[in-house]
Amino acid sequence: MSDVVLKIKKLHQEAIIPEYQSKGAAGFDFCALESCVIKAGKYFAVSTGIALEIQEGFEVQVRPRSGLALKNGISVLNTPGTIDNDYRGEIKVLLVNHSDNDFSVQKGDRIAQGVLNKVYKASFQEVSTLSQTQRAERGFGSSGMQENTH
Repeated sequence: MSDVVLKIKKLHQEAIIPEYQSKGAAGFDFCALESCVIKAGKYFAVSTGIALEIQEGFEVQVRPRSGLALKNGISVLNTPGTIDNDYRGEIKVLLVNHSDNDFSVQKGDRIAQGVLNKVYKASFQEVSTLSQTQRAERGFGSSGMQENTH
């Protein structure tokens, strides 16, 4: 049983209400409202025809579907995309085609998944120094890889 209710408004009569595809699924599927072609190496904002009302203290993250990524090189460009609880507009999924081939999205295709997450708000405290760690200021790849000396 769910503790959180996502209110969904169909903005178009042919929009598809998201569903979980299995009992253990963490994500529910967003479906395309429109057919389109995403050219190789390009991206496109695909309409879903739905809007959400998300309870305060939560967000929905828009994530790629692993099958589309593996089989076709299709992903969500701004992974994970965040739908804030105060947004009431249409959910559009920004798909990117990483492959060398054009990709056709058909109306009704499952194009991405949404995952409901609790949101924690931070308070910010300006300080003049930070505590020391073994890693310190070493950046990208420094926690397990040798420095690039080229």
